[in-house]
Amino acid sequence: MLSRIASCDSHGQDSSYFLGWEAYENNPYDQLHNPSGIIQMGLAENQLSFDLLESWLASNQEAVELKRNGESLFRELALFQDYHGFPDAKKELVKLMARIRGNKVKFDPNKLVLTAGSTAANETLMFCLADPGDAFLLPTPYYPGFDRDLKWRPGVEIVPIHCSSSNGFRITISALENAYQQAQTLNLKVKGVLITNPSNPLGTAMTHQELNHLINFSKSKRIHIVSDEIYSGTVFDSPSSSFISIMEAVMDRNIDESDDLWSRIHIVYSLSKDFSMPGFRVGMIYSNNERVVSAATKMSSFGLVSSQTQYLLSRMLSDKKFTCNYMKENRKRLRKRKEMLVSGLKVAGIRCLKSNAGLFCWVDMRHLLVSNTFEAEKELWKKIIFEVGLNISPGSSCHCNEPGWFRICFANITEETLQVALQRIKVFAQSCNPQMLLLQRRSIIGKWISKLSSSSSYDQEPDR
Repeated sequence: MLSRIASCDSHGQDSSYFLGWEAYENNPYDQLHNPSGIIQMGLAENQLSFDLLESWLASNQEAVELKRNGESLFRELALFQDYHGFPDAKKELVKLMARIRGNKVKFDPNKLVLTAGSTAANETLMFCLADPGDAFLLPTPYYPGFDRDLKWRPGVEIVPIHCSSSNGFRITISALENAYQQAQTLNLKVKGVLITNPSNPLGTAMTHQELNHLINFSKSKRIHIVSDEIYSGTVFDSPSSSFISIMEAVMDRNIDESDDLWSRIHIVYSLSKDFSMPGFRVGMIYSNNERVVSAATKMSSFGLVSSQTQYLLSRMLSDKKFTCNYMKENRKRLRKRKEMLVSGLKVAGIRCLKSNAGLFCWVDMRHLLVSNTFEAEKELWKKIIFEVGLNISPGSSCHCNEPGWFRICFANITEETLQVALQRIKVFAQSCNPQMLLLQRRSIIGKWISKLSSSSSYDQEPDR
């Protein structure tokens, strides 16, 4: 007999989000050895700036070799460290968080708790803020992993805040109230709202208006706000606004420090996305609530960041010139790669939600559905994986309530592989929509005729 947790299926591993990964792993694309394999576009990893990190490591061998002033720190770092974390590492992490936010917000290292990645951070916060059976409200669409992080071991229920494509999936007051009423109908005690800002999977940074809606809602219901800000350093463009942290939004309201709202604001962050280091497992919780910080610090003993990792990163992040240059160049590369994906999809007749952050685009394929149903979305998703050879994430795996949306990641593959993927999706989209192919052919013929007409004078010139 196994435990209830080991026996239940609430981990979410059977989600199409994870099943797509499984399909990719069984038949991975390789330009030379498996050119017809599946291209992985369902993984939000940033591999565009590894060369910058490797360059710093090559120039800072003392840090890599775990030395200080020529003296080895191996014995010191190999011994047990308590779960409060290295003071130097925490100090550099809060400085980085402040720089990403334009130094509009200051962070206290004593309010920071280190965890083995943001997955552990979100789960730990749920243990601190909610009892099994309590609920958190999440705006849709949301990261599929939250079903695991919140529900599997903490036992927290998720109630969706349904957002609509009609306003770019922005959070509204009515959507918040409807979700709260739905929780009440289900006899669930709402403990808070969890947001990702910038959003995964939308790739959009939240506006001042949205954050103010959340603050007002939290104040009126006396509930927590957990803001997962792991993509805060990936904001590469500002169609409507640059990144605004929940902490900055509360400060802008001039809310008195004695107001208990401050004790109900919590930030999750990590180096997995901004610094391309998911394998280093560096996550953190930031909270003004002393009891949360104390409890989370004790819980962090179940998922510590290694001493060697903390030392190496404290050295890297203390190099302000490097971190500033890295963030600037990384944003530039992300913007270029995102524009490449968007323009390639446009050629295929596919549009994306306007976005300004993240490692992915929220892609509208509703016109490729045979019917406006999630069954049709599932069938389209299967074709794209097994016939087209692209692993992308269907909107239903992100709990989107409108069929036909997909998340496509662009930063975990090479530019050459992206071009292969775009050619595949173009051919597929045209096969699904013969009328679009006919229009494109007419457009090409029209341009060809126009070019012949305008360039006829050059036909008379002698060879050069």
